[in-house]
Amino acid sequence: MAFLGKPKEHKWEFENIGGTSRVKIRSGEDIAYLHKLDKKLWTVLSCPVKGLEIDEKTLNYIDVDGDGKIRVNDVIATAKWLTDAVNDVKMLTNEEDFIYIRHFDTSNPVGYKLHNSAKQILDNLGKKEPSVSIAELSDMAKVFAQTRFNGDGVITERSSDEDADKNAISAAVAVMDGVADRSGVMGVNADVIEKFYASLAAYDAWRKAEVQPPFGADTDAVIAAYNALDAKVKDFFMRSKLAAYSPASTEKLDVQTAQIEAISAGNLSEKEAEIAQYPIARVTGKPEIDLSQPVNPVWAAQFNTVVKVALPDNITLTEADWAAVGAKFAPYTAWKNSKAGTEVEVLGYDEIKELLEENRKDALLELVAKDAALAEEANNIDMVVKFLYIYRDFYRLLRNFITFDDFYTKDKKVSAIFQNGRLIIDQRECRFCMTVQDMAKHNAGAAASGMYLLYCDCTSKTSAAKLQIVAAVTVGEIRNLTVGKNAIYYDNKGVEWDAVVTKIIDNPISVQQAFWSPYRRMATAVENLINKSAAEKDAKIMANATAKINAAPASLPAAPAEGADGTKPAVAPPFDIAKFAGIFAAIGMALGMIGSALVSLFDGLAELAWWELILTFVAILMVISGPAMVMAWMKLRRRNIAPLLNANGWAINAEAKISIPFGNTLTDMAKFPALKLPDPYKKRGMSGWSKFFLVVLILALFAGVIIGLKWFNLI
Repeated sequence: MAFLGKPKEHKWEFENIGGTSRVKIRSGEDIAYLHKLDKKLWTVLSCPVKGLEIDEKTLNYIDVDGDGKIRVNDVIATAKWLTDAVNDVKMLTNEEDFIYIRHFDTSNPVGYKLHNSAKQILDNLGKKEPSVSIAELSDMAKVFAQTRFNGDGVITERSSDEDADKNAISAAVAVMDGVADRSGVMGVNADVIEKFYASLAAYDAWRKAEVQPPFGADTDAVIAAYNALDAKVKDFFMRSKLAAYSPASTEKLDVQTAQIEAISAGNLSEKEAEIAQYPIARVTGKPEIDLSQPVNPVWAAQFNTVVKVALPDNITLTEADWAAVGAKFAPYTAWKNSKAGTEVEVLGYDEIKELLEENRKDALLELVAKDAALAEEANNIDMVVKFLYIYRDFYRLLRNFITFDDFYTKDKKVSAIFQNGRLIIDQRECRFCMTVQDMAKHNAGAAASGMYLLYCDCTSKTSAAKLQIVAAVTVGEIRNLTVGKNAIYYDNKGVEWDAVVTKIIDNPISVQQAFWSPYRRMATAVENLINKSAAEKDAKIMANATAKINAAPASLPAAPAEGADGTKPAVAPPFDIAKFAGIFAAIGMALGMIGSALVSLFDGLAELAWWELILTFVAILMVISGPAMVMAWMKLRRRNIAPLLNANGWAINAEAKISIPFGNTLTDMAKFPALKLPDPYKKRGMSGWSKFFLVVLILALFAGVIIGLKWFNLI
């Protein structure tokens, strides 16, 4: 057994982390008992294979059914396989990429196979130290480089000591596109061997049925010329037959003078296509071609080749003569067209006959069978590779699957498997960054996280790929964070990406930021109101000025004339001082009321003790900022990364909250040392203290004026 002396019931330990109670996975014994852990207590029920900061090869090994998801049952099955493989489950939390073969449990079938396969690997590598590692097995060709048989059903020249076998394998690889052996060398399998010897036999049979060329060395040239002329010559004989049948049509069936005249003005060497359409010879009505007469110049070369070689003694060429030439080379053409085994022709017929005489086919197939018989043993070597990857990464996966230990750890050097880098923006480093697998799902669920999120498109000069990320901002101000802002993103491999903010999910960052938010909103509202008012007045002034300019007369205006009915034009009313006195009185009354209010305020404040003044001031601030701070505090307590993980295909089974103290650790602000550095461009003027005392003096004078006016009953 892999783990002896286990108690019947395993005692689980728990911890409160991320707003909920979670199971602690701290020992190999915990891993051995995962199948006993209630699935309702798991933080994660499934996660995707792609896009995580664990070697994807490891995740594919754990994904037993290959559906692209790591599920609870996959994790349980892997935990069972690991505990069966080793003789001490404490090792399962080591996260090492190597193992000493003595640690395999040979009393268990899984451990026994792994032990024997690891031992074979050591033999193959010629290694004396009894351990195997991922680095040593990263090049499987090296593992099998010195082996004659490795279970893949492919043999190479190394697989045999017989020269004849080596020659046959070499020839087959050369002409049949060999198969890559596990050792990295090209070889042959049973299918290639069968095809190779079938091709050898077919080519040999074809050569033995050889038909001698009827025209010697010129045969192929005659055949090519004959085939090019065949349709043209048959056309001539049909035209001759029609001319004999209808002598009056002979002139029409022959080449027309008008046809030649139509092209004669141009360069006739460029008119071969048109000339080639003319008959091969002049049509006279006779069913023969007079070989003493010229033929169509476009076809003359091919025609002369056939006549000189195949019909050297003929004076005329009849239809029967032409058919006889074709019949003479027909057997030779049929033989050539039946060529088989063309793949092996490059070896030369002598080597082909030698290979067939030696006939190492059965011997090679026996070697293939001998190699294939070791398939299970060789596959177990692959199982060692699988074990090493899972042995190294499985405990880390558990810390991000059953619990979120890696996410909530205080060690900033450790990050969760879904944290893929750091975003540097606005003098801060955002450590909680995730790849965005599905933007549509993020758009639908990101706001539920309660976090201030920046979505960025990232590009790198070292990669053609594009990357979408989401980063959480948990510290600092937000006034400089806008869509379109550029930043730099560093993934966990250290690759630098240019990042551009494409979307912002606005949620509170901190209580301190919420304290100033009402004042920022009021300042923004006032600024917008002033800008709007100024813009409206500017537009009105410009409109009035434009209207007056457009309505201005071309010359000085004449004296106003009487109307048609004898009435005089209206005259502007005289200045009414009483009206303006009333206005001034109203303004004075308003100022008096404002002054009275200020005096009442100062009187009230003057009656308070100094500590009551401070409390009053604090109370006013809390009335303004308090609601925003309370709302922010409530939202900050509800921040949860589960919606973001769900959008990336995770099935989250428990809350993963971000408390205010923990959130402060997810973003690092720039920190400058306490230095007094002069600003060469600082505006010269009063110091800060001087300005403060000036403001206090002005306020005191204002208060004194108000009190004096009241003393003399002026207000």
